[in-house]
Amino acid sequence: MQDQYLEKVDEPKGFLPWLGTKLGRQAISLIVPLVTFGVLWRVFIFLRDSQSPQWITAIVAVVWGVGGSAALYFAANLVIEQLPPALKGRLVPFVFVGPAIAILTWYLFLPTLRSFYASFLDAKGQGPISLNNYVYAFTSNAMLESFRNNLIWLVVGTGLSVGFGLLIAVLADRTDPKFETVIKALIFMPMAISMVGASVIWRFVYEFRPAGAEQIGLLNAVLVGLGGEPQAWLLLRPWNTLFLIAIVVWLQAGYAMVIISAAIKGIPAELMEAGRTDGATEVQVFFRIIVPYIRGTLVTVSTTIILFTLKVFDVVLSMTGGNFGTQVIANEQFSQMFRAYNYGRGAAIAIVLLILVTPVMYYNLRQFARQTEAF
Repeated sequence: MQDQYLEKVDEPKGFLPWLGTKLGRQAISLIVPLVTFGVLWRVFIFLRDSQSPQWITAIVAVVWGVGGSAALYFAANLVIEQLPPALKGRLVPFVFVGPAIAILTWYLFLPTLRSFYASFLDAKGQGPISLNNYVYAFTSNAMLESFRNNLIWLVVGTGLSVGFGLLIAVLADRTDPKFETVIKALIFMPMAISMVGASVIWRFVYEFRPAGAEQIGLLNAVLVGLGGEPQAWLLLRPWNTLFLIAIVVWLQAGYAMVIISAAIKGIPAELMEAGRTDGATEVQVFFRIIVPYIRGTLVTVSTTIILFTLKVFDVVLSMTGGNFGTQVIANEQFSQMFRAYNYGRGAAIAIVLLILVTPVMYYNLRQFARQTEAF
């Protein structure tokens, strides 16, 4: 009895010692995330409604974004640490993956569901529910033209981008190492230019002036210099679509070259020398050794560019606005939603484009998973 009495007398009293107990730690682990989230929410409201100078808003946004993310991770980890070991091991990965999942859900998954629902409504996003928008998406002349042009973009754009990338990678690999870096840098440089910026550059290439006027467009200047007549390149159907594809080939060939060149560097030199020793020509070495060895890389690069060509939008909008027979799916969706203000049709076309892109994305993810397992 006396020992028990002494133990009770020696127990610390007050609030601070209580925080060190298990119950106190659990209470802190719950309060800290709530307080952290509350502070971050108030800062968000400040950034949204504030009339402060832009530089103050920018500083607060940077501190809020970086510091807030770190605070949320700290608070979530504090909660996880109070759980039993078995449960903690299962939940720790979600502390790091959770924010990414939340962002994808809020900005990608939920908008997709809302667009899918809106695709069954009328131009104003109201009922009744019907399939009229999908009938338009698969039967209208504008959409049939868009499907045809996207198919041309997919076949010609992807084929030329990968083909030129492969050719340049092979040729650059056989040049002097001093020049190889310079050549690759020049070919890759267009990748640093935005699609709109590239369109502005190529607009000067295709620029047309009437016969007799000074030609400032590169192609027409050369053509007139050789004794020909200037041509309105972007009005020539169906060749104008190919002229637009040339812009994307100029941009994407550098990307394909870099990836393919890295794969070629991985081919064992002994394998190449063995083929040449057995009497294979350089063409045979290319088609029977190089291409089969890097087939996986070629497929990955091709599917990536296919995704890009299916969603092409900027070049068409900047160069022709979809006129003169150059319309594509993404630009038609933009026109219906933001020019005709037909939200139902715009949502339906967006869903159609998503359906077209999904199989290629799925294949890309499978290929990536297989490559990861191989390593």
